[in-house]
Amino acid sequence: MRHLLNENLCLTSTKNIEQGFFRHTFISKNLVQLHTVALKETDYVFPLYLYSEDGSKITNLKKEIVATIEKIVGKVTPEDIFDYIYAVLHSPSYRETYKEFLKIDFPRVPYPKDQKTFKALVVLGAELRSLHLLESPKVNQFITTYPVAGSDIVEKVLYKNRQVFINQDQYFGNVPESAWNFYIGGYQPAQKWLKDRKGRTLINADIEHYQKIIVALTETERIMQEIDRIICFS
Repeated sequence: MRHLLNENLCLTSTKNIEQGFFRHTFISKNLVQLHTVALKETDYVFPLYLYSEDGSKITNLKKEIVATIEKIVGKVTPEDIFDYIYAVLHSPSYRETYKEFLKIDFPRVPYPKDQKTFKALVVLGAELRSLHLLESPKVNQFITTYPVAGSDIVEKVLYKNRQVFINQDQYFGNVPESAWNFYIGGYQPAQKWLKDRKGRTLINADIEHYQKIIVALTETERIMQEIDRIICFS
């Protein structure tokens, strides 16, 4: 975790799944909790770079594996490999095909098939990374509304007819059901984020942040399907 005190990027995942199936991967630039993606499973952190006491850094990638990948696809950057891994871990067919293995050990990622496939997955993985860090310009293109003025207090969270009510009068409109029900690990972010704020008054930054989350979840589902059109494990 100390390597995240400097500029870095990390993948989070779990070694075993106690409930459901593998959806247990995310990304961060900062320190993370023990249960970032699930309440029961422990999160493990895989930083992309390792820092020395003098501030110098090296990539946290095995040289032999990088060399094997480069024989298949040509020269790559550490971020390329990171994004490729992140894309594969979001493949629905990968999660389904290896679901029994993913319940009992860390995810194993196959070597890329060829240069074309690798580059396409790197692009999608990078897009996921940008979305999940809420750095993508897309997250500012809201697909939802927040049309009713009021107290902005989160009282009771209710989803009905594509509307997410935070109290009797106020709601976020045009929220896709798929985004509302979307899981990352053992959590449903669109639901958990609001329920964790019960009793609080949402400020403008909170309202905008929630709308960004909905965009990120919607785009994630779309990209996951694109990944399976490029590489399918079933």
